Amino acid sequence: MKKKVSAAPRGGGGGRGRGGRGRGGARKDEKFSEDSFFMAESKKRRKIVDDADVIDSGESDDERGYGFRGGSDGEDDGGDVETADEVRQRVAMAQLDKYRRIAKEEEDEDDEDDSDEGIDRVGEKEGLRDSLVAKILQQEQLEESGRVRRAMASRVQKPKASGGFKVLLKHRQSVTAVALSEDDSRGFSASKDGNILHWDVESGKREKYQWPSDDVIRSHGAKDPQGSAKKHSRNVLALAVSSDGRYLATGGLDRHVHLWDTRTRGHIQAFPGHRGSVSCLTFRQGTSELFSGSFDRTVKIWNAEDRAYMNTLFGHQSEVLSIDCLRKERVLTVGRDRSMQLFKVPEESRLVFRAPASSLECCCFVSNDEFLSGSDDGSIELWTMLRKKPAHIVKNAHPLLAENKNLDQKNSEIIPNGHIENGNHNESYHCQSAYSWVSSVTVCRNSDLAASGAGNGSVRLWDIESETKDVRPLFDLPLVGFVNSLAFAKSGQFLVAGVGQEPRLGRWGCIKSAQNGIAVHSLKLS
Repeated sequence: MKKKVSAAPRGGGGGRGRGGRGRGGARKDEKFSEDSFFMAESKKRRKIVDDADVIDSGESDDERGYGFRGGSDGEDDGGDVETADEVRQRVAMAQLDKYRRIAKEEEDEDDEDDSDEGIDRVGEKEGLRDSLVAKILQQEQLEESGRVRRAMASRVQKPKASGGFKVLLKHRQSVTAVALSEDDSRGFSASKDGNILHWDVESGKREKYQWPSDDVIRSHGAKDPQGSAKKHSRNVLALAVSSDGRYLATGGLDRHVHLWDTRTRGHIQAFPGHRGSVSCLTFRQGTSELFSGSFDRTVKIWNAEDRAYMNTLFGHQSEVLSIDCLRKERVLTVGRDRSMQLFKVPEESRLVFRAPASSLECCCFVSNDEFLSGSDDGSIELWTMLRKKPAHIVKNAHPLLAENKNLDQKNSEIIPNGHIENGNHNESYHCQSAYSWVSSVTVCRNSDLAASGAGNGSVRLWDIESETKDVRPLFDLPLVGFVNSLAFAKSGQFLVAGVGQEPRLGRWGCIKSAQNGIAVHSLKLS
């Protein structure tokens, strides 16, 4: 009897009397309830009723109030707050209007005399304008995704003898890292003395980031210094800026990743977790996802927007020295274990590329499937996804010239590499690996134009030919000092170099005639 009483309300009736009905009526109801049509209808009605109950509930409990600031009801905030879809739509429409204005201006310049044409001609012009806008958007999307490469190396004109690098601003000690904002209007630089500068590319006007006290840094998440250190080191080895320009990340000898707000130049977060110095940083393009490489042989993933730790990537057997990332969730790293590794984060897998050099010093993406690296034997390597060894090697890419033989080498670690660059050269070329180590490489985004720097007294431009898998030298841009960091403008119109008297990660060489600071070289495109 207990089973019949408990089943009666589920059958849709009212009370206990339903449980005492005849056997034939029960079979009839069971026959209808087993029919798929009635089952689907009952589920649909039940779902509508449940949804209606949720929508009509005006009382805000703890679960519904979670995520809203100020504890106000959803009805009060829904009218004025712009949703994410509305923001995307507004930005897209503004971009379309911009391209339409550009196309209309071009048409007005070409057809100034064709003002007395019919309505059909006007409609035809509007159709051509829309097709032109579509082509521009499609081309930009292909370039941003890395599927189309701009031919810029062939357009670079040979610089004049008078138009070399110009020092934009100075640092007290060697510059270790340089980064540019997405619109190329602002630059960021850091040095060994802990100074972090934010400067304007055109005017050179600079603003300094002030380090907070140790108590404030601890309140932002930092842990106490380890070992014999009594306070946090200010020596900065790496920095990176997010695509939206809101966040600046720095890392150095204190084993923390520091997050700064570029609008207020204030310190907002310190990420602990690394057991060694933070040697390299990069943001994933278009996101707030941050990757950090360290001397503890790991790569850690952070979220700058949520101020949170996400994951740790293992694989290197020695210190991680350089890191790079594009729009895809793939991270490219090199280290002193003679390997370049490509981490595929969503797939939780990695590809390992072995280098013939004793140590790879720097790396960068050429495209999603091609990479460029520089090593401490003076070589530059071009890699592809299809081969575990370099597709092309340029040996002795930065030879030490005869006029630079008088560099101070008292504390230098001299290891002759014995390689001569492709072709025969006269006696003016001298191999000195402490000053010929390729300390920095960079590629103009989505193009075939690359640049590399060392301590031999010049920055070299390269033409990367993807079809023949070849790297061809273009021009040498004279610059005295160790070129510890390079950054191309997205337009390719200028190149920024971070120069120092000492290398980025040590003091095994010293060029006293060099000037610690930021140097800018303008490039003319045909």
